[in-house]
Amino acid sequence: MDSPGYIILSRLSAQLRATQVLANNIANADTPGFRAERAIFAPYPEFQRDVAGGRGNREVAYALDRATWRDTAQGPISVTGNPLDLAIRGDGFFAVETPRGERYTRAGRFSLDNARRLTDAEGNAVLDARGTPIVFAANDTRIEIQGDGTIRSENGVVGRLRVVRFEDPQRMQAEGARLYASEDPPEPVERPSLMQGAIEGSNVSAIQEMVQLTTELREFQFAAQFAEREGERLQTAVERILHRR
Repeated sequence: MDSPGYIILSRLSAQLRATQVLANNIANADTPGFRAERAIFAPYPEFQRDVAGGRGNREVAYALDRATWRDTAQGPISVTGNPLDLAIRGDGFFAVETPRGERYTRAGRFSLDNARRLTDAEGNAVLDARGTPIVFAANDTRIEIQGDGTIRSENGVVGRLRVVRFEDPQRMQAEGARLYASEDPPEPVERPSLMQGAIEGSNVSAIQEMVQLTTELREFQFAAQFAEREGERLQTAVERILHRR
């Protein structure tokens, strides 16, 4: 296979990656706290010498899957009326305790488990400012969570939520649709802005993603047709060479 064939194969690989990212966004259009992702591609140039019998040097470029960029725009906030649901307005992540260590999330759909710990949708304990799970007493029935993360009940202050931020959110690694991990140290948000009785939805626009997915699928079909025509061209060239011999 010559350069055009390899170039179009790199384009097909890039289009496949783009459709996979878009499909994942669409699948999580209703996931609380989900942040849309975008694929980033770049040209990979290669300098070829003495191409086609000495017609000179030339540069060809292959499509390279460079990275995935995360859209950090705020998702829509919906009022639920559930006192354990929380939404972060602006910067910040809730900290939760998982079997793999501390992880971070924007999905504030919380509940109490059998031990009366505050947990997320996957059963991970939500952490307070000291890094320990938040536990309510049996007689804590009227739970109030203030905008700065302070948790109160009719019996007094229970604790304060651990809300953190990162200098470069793009370096965070997604674990599933709700959790993130980071090798960078978290920085506490001194004055978080929390809203009780509400959750932040996904920042994915399903209609826009469907339109973009349709565009990417058409581009994939175009690249596949080009690869097919290139294969036919090579086959014809081989047949002509054999016929002359």
